Amino acid sequence: MTLSLDDIGFLRSQRASGILAAYADVDLSDKNMLPLLTELRKSLTASEAGAVLTTLRLRRKARFKFPRQASAMLFTKDALQQASHPLARRYRAGLVESGKVLDLCCGIGADSLAFAAVDREVLGLDIDPVRIAIARHNAAVMDLDVAFEVADIRQHAPIGFDCVFFDPSRRDEQGRRIHHVERYQPPLSLVRDFTASEVIVKLSPGVDLRQLAAYGGQVEFVSVRGQLTEALLWLHHPKSPPKATLLTERGDHHMMYRDIDPVTITAPKDWLIEPDPAILRAGLVQQLAQDLNAAMLDETIAYLTAENPVQTSWARFWRILDWMPFQLKRLRRYLADRGVGSVTVKKRGFPLTPQELIARLRLKGGSQSRLLVMTRHCGKPIAIICDDAPFG
Repeated sequence: MTLSLDDIGFLRSQRASGILAAYADVDLSDKNMLPLLTELRKSLTASEAGAVLTTLRLRRKARFKFPRQASAMLFTKDALQQASHPLARRYRAGLVESGKVLDLCCGIGADSLAFAAVDREVLGLDIDPVRIAIARHNAAVMDLDVAFEVADIRQHAPIGFDCVFFDPSRRDEQGRRIHHVERYQPPLSLVRDFTASEVIVKLSPGVDLRQLAAYGGQVEFVSVRGQLTEALLWLHHPKSPPKATLLTERGDHHMMYRDIDPVTITAPKDWLIEPDPAILRAGLVQQLAQDLNAAMLDETIAYLTAENPVQTSWARFWRILDWMPFQLKRLRRYLADRGVGSVTVKKRGFPLTPQELIARLRLKGGSQSRLLVMTRHCGKPIAIICDDAPFG
C-alpha cells in the first residue's frame, strides 16, 4: 500500500497510536493478513486498516536500521530500503565538522536526524510531501530539532550551508536499480551547482568508477560488519584513489592506497582468505595480501592464500583441507569417499552457480559438511575444499 498524506495524518493520531501499540507483536505473516484486515475493518475504514497493516510490517522490518525507535516511527517501503545502516549514519555524521548541514533528498529523515544528533543545524529537503510529513514525525519521536521542507532541489542551488549531503534515488519508479549516476533521480551532475565547503554524495556500492572520473574528489566504499552497504563521494577532498572503510560496533577501520611491490601468485596453501568487500571495490586486494603475508591464487581473482591465519577485521580465513583442478566426476568421488553430504559453495571466476554445482554433485546422505571454493589458479578452474567454519 502507498501511503498518502491523509494516511500519515491518521497514523499520527492518538487513535492510530493506540491501535498500532495494541497490534505491535501480532503475527504479520501472509496467512494472517486477511484475518487481521477483517478484524481491523470492524473499527477502521479500508484505507485506515491498510495504513495500520503497512506500518506494522514496516516497523517490524525497520528494527534492524532503527533498533531503538522503530516501534514509534513511520516509514514508506522505498524510503526504508534507502535509509542507511545506523553505523553508517553515525559514522558520516561524526565526520562532518561544519555546523550547518543541508540534506538533499532527505526521504524519511534518517540522515538529517543523525546530523542533528551531533548538534548540527540541519535542513532536510525532499520533493515528496509524504516523506517530509514522515520525517517531521520521526524527528518528534527522537526529540530532535530539524527543519524539513518540501522542495524540488533541481529548481535552485543550495546557498549558505557548510555541508551538503546528497542522497539521490538509485531506483526508478518501478523499483528497478539505476546503474548510471546521471540517471539517478536527481542526477549526479546537480552537484556542480553546490557551493558548500563540503559535499558528500551517497552512491550505489556497485557504482562504475569511470562514471565519476570528471568529478574529482575521493570515493569511499563502506562496509558494515562485512557487508558492502554504500559508496560515498567526498567531492571536495583531494583527488585520490578509492578508500575502504569497515564499520563495526568495536570501531572503524580504514585502508588507503599505497605503493607496494607486486604480490606473489601461488597455489593454495594452508588457509584461504576472503577479503572484505570494501577492499575489493576499492582495489586494495594486493595491499591486504601484503599486510597479511599472503599470496594471490590468480591475478584476476580476489581470494588470497597464506600459511597461517591472522586476526584481522579485513578478512575471513578458512582452513584448506585439499584442492584439485576442477573435474566434476573427480570432485564428486572425492566428496563421496569422505562421507560429505552437504556443502556450502563460494565462487569467483567460476561459470556454474552454487545451486547448479550442488545439483550436479549429487551428494548422498553423508554426515560431513564442507565449504567448496570454486575459483581459478593461474587461469585454470580449481576446487578448494575447506572446513565449513571460518577461523576465529
